[in-house]
Amino acid sequence: MKRPAKSRSSPKPAVHKPAASADENAVTLAERVASAPLLSDPKIAHARIEDWLAELPSKEAKPLKALLADKPLIQALLESLAESSPYLWDLASREPDRLLRLLHADPDRHFRALLSQSARDIAACQDEIEAMRLLRRMKSEAALLIALADIGGVWPVMRAARALTDLADTAVDAAVRFCLENAARAGRLVLKDQTTPQVGSGYVVLAMGKMGAFELNFSSDIDLIVLYDPAASVLPVDAEPSTLFVRITQRLVKLLQERTVDGYVFRTDLRLRPDPASTAIAISTDAAISYYESVGQNWERAAMIKARPCAGDIAAGETMLNEIAPFVWRKYLDFAAVADVHLMKRQINAYRGHGEIAVEGHNIKLGRGGIREVEFFAQTQQLIAGGRNPALRDRDTLTTLDKLCEDKWIDSAARDAMKDAYCFLRLVEHRLQMMNDEQTQTLPAERAGVEHFARFLGFSGRDAFAKVLLGHLDKVQSYYARLFEKQPEADRPVLAFPREADDHKTLDRLADLGFRAPLEASNIIRHWLSGNHRTLKSEAARSHVEVLLPALLEHLARTDNPNATLVLFDHFLANLHSPARLLSLLRQNPDLIALIVLVLGIAPRLGDALARHPQVMDALVDPSFFGALPDEPALRQRFDAALAQSRHDEDLLERIRMLGLEYMFLIGVRVLSGTVTARRAGEAYARLADAVIRAVHRAVADNFAAAHGHMRAEETAVVAMGKLGGCEMTATSDLDLILIYDFNDNYPESDGARSLYGAQYFARLTQRLINTLTAQTNYGALYQVDMRLRPSGRAGPLATRLDGFAAYQETEAWTWEHMALTRARVVSASSAFKMRIESVIRDTLGRPRDAGLIAGDVVEMRSAIAKEKGDKERWDLKYVAGGLVDIEFIAQYLQLIHAHRMPDILDTSTARVLDKAWSLRVLTGKDAEILRPAVELYHDLTQVLRLCLPGKFDPKTAGTGLLRLLARAADVPDFAALEATVADTQAKVRESFIRILGKAP
Repeated sequence: MKRPAKSRSSPKPAVHKPAASADENAVTLAERVASAPLLSDPKIAHARIEDWLAELPSKEAKPLKALLADKPLIQALLESLAESSPYLWDLASREPDRLLRLLHADPDRHFRALLSQSARDIAACQDEIEAMRLLRRMKSEAALLIALADIGGVWPVMRAARALTDLADTAVDAAVRFCLENAARAGRLVLKDQTTPQVGSGYVVLAMGKMGAFELNFSSDIDLIVLYDPAASVLPVDAEPSTLFVRITQRLVKLLQERTVDGYVFRTDLRLRPDPASTAIAISTDAAISYYESVGQNWERAAMIKARPCAGDIAAGETMLNEIAPFVWRKYLDFAAVADVHLMKRQINAYRGHGEIAVEGHNIKLGRGGIREVEFFAQTQQLIAGGRNPALRDRDTLTTLDKLCEDKWIDSAARDAMKDAYCFLRLVEHRLQMMNDEQTQTLPAERAGVEHFARFLGFSGRDAFAKVLLGHLDKVQSYYARLFEKQPEADRPVLAFPREADDHKTLDRLADLGFRAPLEASNIIRHWLSGNHRTLKSEAARSHVEVLLPALLEHLARTDNPNATLVLFDHFLANLHSPARLLSLLRQNPDLIALIVLVLGIAPRLGDALARHPQVMDALVDPSFFGALPDEPALRQRFDAALAQSRHDEDLLERIRMLGLEYMFLIGVRVLSGTVTARRAGEAYARLADAVIRAVHRAVADNFAAAHGHMRAEETAVVAMGKLGGCEMTATSDLDLILIYDFNDNYPESDGARSLYGAQYFARLTQRLINTLTAQTNYGALYQVDMRLRPSGRAGPLATRLDGFAAYQETEAWTWEHMALTRARVVSASSAFKMRIESVIRDTLGRPRDAGLIAGDVVEMRSAIAKEKGDKERWDLKYVAGGLVDIEFIAQYLQLIHAHRMPDILDTSTARVLDKAWSLRVLTGKDAEILRPAVELYHDLTQVLRLCLPGKFDPKTAGTGLLRLLARAADVPDFAALEATVADTQAKVRESFIRILGKAP
C-alpha cells in the first residue's frame, strides 16, 4: 500500500500554509492529507472498504471510487479507520455524502462554516428535540473532520485540540442561548435583546481545565462552572434567581450530554464549582467570590488559572475573574502553595529514577512522565511566580512553557523537551480516544494490543513506538523531578537533642511544627541518639539517623498526627533488620523517608505491616520492582526461586509468606501513591494470590503424595470465585476457593505407604491446602480462605469431583450459585483438566433461562442481603443501596439470561461484563454510562479504604490525609465533592438496578 516516501520515527503532522482567502485557491482536505496509519491486516481492511462501496447506490459509490483511485492516501486513511476505529468508521461510512463533502472542502473554512451555520440554525430553532438534533449533527460532522485532519497530518495535534475546544464553545454557547430564549418565551426572563439573549443576562458559564485552556482532547468531558448575578436586570421582580438559574442549568446539561439516536454532544461535569457537595449546580457570583476569598483551597487557585468565560454573559464572567484574581495570583513567590498542592506528588518521589516506565497498560495522562506532569510542571511555576509576573498567566500549556523560558524559570532544553513530549503524548491520547470515542488515556494492556495501536498511530510496530514514547516519558519525568529538587525549601529550624535533658527551645520548635506532645517526641529522639535502641547501637547507624533527622521531622510534621506517626516510626526503627544498610539507603535517597512517613501517617493498616515487618521495604528498594508491577512470569520466577532455596517445609512456607507480604506492600504503596489504578491493583493482588496458590498447591500436593502416594490419573484444580475470580481483590480480600478433582475409578486407593480412598484423599489434601494458606507464621497469615461457595456450601465435602460438580450445577444449584459461578476462574490445574472444568462452567452458564424468574431470584437475594447486612450506610460501598453488590448482581443477571445467545458476554470481571453487555446492546447506553464509571469509582475507593483502615470508614473521625487520598483516588477536587459524587452515583445505580431487574429490592 502506498505511503509517504519519507521514513520517520514518530508521526509528525504536515506543516502547511494557511489556505488562500479566495475560494478558487482553497486546498481541499483530500489534497492536503499527508500521511495515513499503517495497517495490521491490509487484506481485511481493504475488503471492508470494498464491501462498503459495493453496498452503496451507484450515485454515491461512483464519486467515492473515483476519489480513492486518484488519492491512494485517502484510501489508506479510510482503511485504517475501518480496521482500528469503529467510532470513526461509523461516522465516515454512515453518510457517504457527508464524507465526500468533507474531503472536497477546505478543512479550516468548512469547520468555521459548520460552527457558524449550526449556531444560526439552533438560534432560529424553538423546539428542544430539534435543537438537540442540530447540536449532535454538528458534533458528529466536526468530530469526523477533526479526526481526518488530525490522522491525515493536515492539522498539528494542538490545532485539532483548539478545534475541539471551538466546537465545545459553540455548542455550550448555542445551548445557553437556546435555554435563555426558552426561559424568556415562558416569561421567566426579560431579555434586553432577543438576538443576543446572553448579553446582560448575568448568567455566566466558565470553561475550566482543558476546555478553558483551548486544549480539549478528542473524547473529553467538559468541566464547567455556572454562575449567575442575582441582581441582573433580566430577572422579573418576583423571580427566585437560584431556582430559575438551576433549572436553566439542568436544561443546559440535558441539551449537551443526554444520549439520543444522534449520540451526545459533550459529557458535562459541574463539580469544580465552589463546595459542590453543598451548593446547587448554579451558584451566585457573590457566593462564589466570598467562598474563594475566605475558604478557597490552593488546588482551586491552580484550577482557576485556566478558567475562561465561554458562554452566557461574557462581560460578567470577566468581571468575576478579575474580582478573584488576588486569590489566584499572590504578590509573592508562593512556594508554600506549591508544596500544598503537590504534597502527595513530592512524597512519592522515592520512585524517581527506579526502573523503566511500562509501555503496556501505561496511562499517558496520569502515569509517570505523562501529560499531567507536563501540565503540573508549567502550572506549579505559574503559581509560584504568576503573581509577580502577569506575563506568566497564560492558560495554555505550550505558551506557558515559552513564557517560563523567556522569564528564565526554565532553560530552552527543558522547554523544548516538554513541548515535544506534550504534543506527542496528546497525539497518542487523541488516537487512543478516536478508536471508540472513550475518555481513556491508557495504552492497551497486552503487547498485541500495543502493536495494533502503534500501527494506527503510524509506527512500524510496538517497539518503534515504545522507543519514542519512553524517550518522551523519561525526559518529562526527569525534568519534573528536577523542578522539585531545585525548589527552595523553608529554613529548617536547628533542633538539639542532648543526652542529659530536653532542650527547651527544641520543645517550642517541635510544638510549632505541629507535635502535640513535644516532650514525648523529644524523648523518643533522644532515645535514638543515645543508642538505647538495639538497632541503633552502632555509631554508623546513629550517624545516619542524625543526618536524616531534619528531613524526617519535616515529613512527620506534615502528617495528620505527627506524634502518632513518630511512635510508629520508632516502632519501625526498633524492628529493623540490617539497620545500617537501610539507613544508608535512606541517607543516599531521603525521598524514601517521605514514602515511609506517607505510609505510616495516612495508612495505619499498611503502616502497621511496615513497622512489624520492615523487611518489606526490600520490595521497594530493589529497582526491578519499580515501573510496571510484576507480571505473572516474574512472580512465578520469584516463587520458583523461593521454593528452590527452601530447606524444609516450614522454611518454604516462610519464604512464600515473606514474598507475598513484600508484593502486597508494594501494591499497597502504589495504590497509596496514585501510581496504580484500582483495576490494575485488583489484578495485581489477584496475580499475587494466584502465584501463592499455585506455589502452595504444588508444594502441598508433593508433600502429601510423599506420605500418601498418588491416585491413578489424579487431577486437582483450585478454582477461584468471588473477588479473586474476578481479579478485583483488595489488600484484605479473603480467598473464595473450590477444589475440584478427578481420578480413575478402577483404582480407588492411593498408591502410597499410608493409602487413602479417593474422596478421603482429596478432602485431606484440600484441608492441608487450606491450613497452609491460613496458618500463622512469623510473617502472619497471608489470607483467609472461604470454601462456602462449593456445592452444597458448608454441608458439602471440601473437595468435589468433576462429574459431581457438573451434576450439581445441572440439577441442584440455586440461581445465586449460578450467579457466583459467573466469576469462577481456574487458578491452578493441568491444562487438560482446566479445559474440562471451563467447559462445565460454560455449559452451565450457557443454558437458556427464564429472564423473569431469574430477575425475581436476583431481587429476592438482594433484599435478603439488605436485611442481613443493611443498606443505609453510604460508605459501606459494597452493601449500600446502589452499591457494588447492585452492580455485581446486574452483571451476573445479564450473563445468566443472555449467555445462551451471546456467549461472548461471559467474563469473570464485573467491569468487563458491563463493557461487553453494552457493546452487545443488552445494556442501554444510559445504564452503561452510569454503571461503568460507578464500578470503577467503587473499586477505586474500596482499594484505598481496605488498604488504610482495619474497620469501617467514618468521615467524621478520618484524618485529612485519608480524605485527600480518597478524593484523589476518585479524581475529584476534595472530599466534599466526593461525598456528592458517591451519593449521586448510588442513587443512579439503584435506579439502573430497578430499570434492569424490573423491581426494587
